[in-house]
This record gives sequence, C-alpha cells and structure tokens, in this order.
Amino acid sequence: MRYIGKLYRPPSEADAYILQASIGCSWNHCTYCDMYQDKRVYRPRPVAETREDLAMAASRFGSRVEKLFVADGDALVLPMDHWRVILGDAQRHFPNLRRVSAYATARNLLEKSAEALTELRVAGLTRLYIGPESGDDVTLRRIAKGATFAEHAAAAAKARAAGIELSVIFLLGAGGVERSAEHAAASGALATAMDPAYLSALTLTVVPGTPLARLQDRGRFTLPDVRGLLVELRDFLAVASPTNAVFRTNHASNYLPLAGDLPRDRERMLHALDGALAGEVRLRPEWARGL
Repeated sequence: MRYIGKLYRPPSEADAYILQASIGCSWNHCTYCDMYQDKRVYRPRPVAETREDLAMAASRFGSRVEKLFVADGDALVLPMDHWRVILGDAQRHFPNLRRVSAYATARNLLEKSAEALTELRVAGLTRLYIGPESGDDVTLRRIAKGATFAEHAAAAAKARAAGIELSVIFLLGAGGVERSAEHAAASGALATAMDPAYLSALTLTVVPGTPLARLQDRGRFTLPDVRGLLVELRDFLAVASPTNAVFRTNHASNYLPLAGDLPRDRERMLHALDGALAGEVRLRPEWARGL
C-alpha cells in the first residue's frame, strides 16, 4: 500500500483498510480545515495504481479485511469508471468484506445521478460520511462549505433513496459566538431533514494557518467558551429529530462524551448536559482533547 501525505478517516473506520484512491479534497475551501493543505491540488489516483494497492492489501491481509474506507477527502467525487474497478476488485480480493465507505460532500452527491448512486450501493458502497458542520446558511457561507441547508437536505435524500446509509457530522462552535444560537438550532433542524443513520457532533478547533485562524487573529471570529459550546450541544439535541439515529459525541475534541439513540434517548442526554452545565458532571480536561 502506498500513501501520499497525511491520511484521515472517521473514528468508526479505525479497523478498516484505507485505500487512497484519490489525493486531496476536490473542494478544499473550508475555512476551518487544514487536513489536505499538504495536497493542495486534488487528483484521482490512476486506476492502475489503485488496483495494485488493492492487490497488495489482499496479499497481506486477504480474508481479514472486513471494512474498506476509500480516501481521500471526498472520494465519492471519483468518476464511475474508477468506482466500478474499486468495488469490483474489492469484492474479489476480500471475501469477508462487509462494508465499503467514503467521505462525501453535498456537491458530490448532487452531481451523481440517482442511477449512479444505486449502482454504487448495489456494488458495495454502503456508507457515506458527510459533514455539513452547520445548518445555518450564514455560517455555511462563512466557513465556505460549498452547499446550503437545502442542498444538504436534497443530497441526503438522494443517498437515502439509493439505499446508502449516512453518517452526518456537525461542528460545535462553527458559528462563533455571533451565530451560536442560530447555528445550534439550524443544525438540529438539518439533522432532522437529512435523517441519517448515524449522527455526531465534534467541537471546532481553530487550527493555526487556516483562514479561520486569521479571522480569529483579526478579532472577526470568536469561538464560544466551554459553557457556550455545551449550550450549543443542548440546543442542537433539543431540536434534532431524525427517525432513528445513533448519536455520539465521543470524539476527542468534545468536552462531554454522550452516547445514545435519537430521539429515544434525548431526555437522558439532555439531563447529562444539564448536569454538566450545573458543574455536576466532570468534563474532559483540555490536555485530553484533540483533533
């Protein structure tokens, strides 16, 4: 297996084989993100290289591969002829394969036809991770996400219609102090509209060198304090009503790890948040937090 630059994958893909079928992110404009700055020019990996990597992984791991995560930043953007090769070879090489997944954006999903998405799901692509980060259109513009509330909802509907399950991520603090309340409420509404199978909240870290960090240095962006972030999470949870979603805030960036199903466990998680806001529940210390 040959990898270029830093690699990222969702926490739930920790035990997956990562196939770097594309280099970088085709969008790469989000103001808070430096994940693909070492690969500023996006490009698909040549199909021949991708096939070689799959064959190498098969020779080393073979039947032990049960999950395959296709990287880099928004691999769904890959053309269908690439995806057909990836999914076909994966099925042949890994007899115990049970899931293929990738990062995606709303733009990726909207650009793929309904027929193409169904073809991908039938061929084995069963989960997509998408990070709207916010449901507030003002915040979405400010963080240069590249899609609106309505576009994210439409993209999610397309994926669900094709039978692809979604894992959706929101980012506490993305609206700054100025848009904190609007960001939380609209994010809860978008979580409801996107209706994913999996839902999570992470906490924004202002990374040095990003456009957001430069705005912060000029006093044009202020991250909410710990209490403000907990209030955002509470307001988000009070609104978010997917049909049935596994919800987690166990990412290392968060101050309060929560786990439950929405909407079933909403009241229990709100009670935990109220305890945290009252100082009765211990929070993750700063030294234990990270990206």
